[in-house]
Amino acid sequence: MAENAPATYEVLDESLLEQELKRVKHRSRWFSVLRSTIFSLIVVAAVAVILAMLVLPVLQITGTSMTETLNDGDIVVSLRGSGYKQGDVIAFYYNNNILIKRVIARTGQWVNIDEDGTVYVDNVKLDEPYITEKALGDCDITLPYQVPDGRIFVMGDHRSTSLDSRSTALGCISEDMVVGKLLFRVWPLPDFGVIK
Repeated sequence: MAENAPATYEVLDESLLEQELKRVKHRSRWFSVLRSTIFSLIVVAAVAVILAMLVLPVLQITGTSMTETLNDGDIVVSLRGSGYKQGDVIAFYYNNNILIKRVIARTGQWVNIDEDGTVYVDNVKLDEPYITEKALGDCDITLPYQVPDGRIFVMGDHRSTSLDSRSTALGCISEDMVVGKLLFRVWPLPDFGVIK
């Protein structure tokens, strides 16, 4: 073997080098986009969970006390806040459950209900287009009834079966029990819309 044999060098084609450089850059860019997409999805999911817990709780309806307005299995979005007015549909805590009822009267107002189920607040008959059948229901309070301080008188729309403020078992609810006002139904999709 000769001592001074010339070294052989492999000459790379310039176009191959450019292709390899593009491939490496593309792969690096793809991983960067994937990483930022995953991070964005995690942030959006976290914000959605926090929003749902603190501001817009999502609830599923169980039972029939609000039929025809809401049905068993409906999924609704509510809004936390205060200052609920007559006719608002609200969710509230009761015995480790969340109940859904309609605001009928507020602190200091007088509620009276006829034998046929017609409701009066401060001697004014309520216009209640949301109910399909009037009923006195399970009413064991003394009528007319004045709503105590810091309380809300609530009733279900299905008056013959609803357990609500007409019964001493539930009574008027305090404002700190309220989860929020129901805004709209999101499920089932054919019934999607604002809750009235």
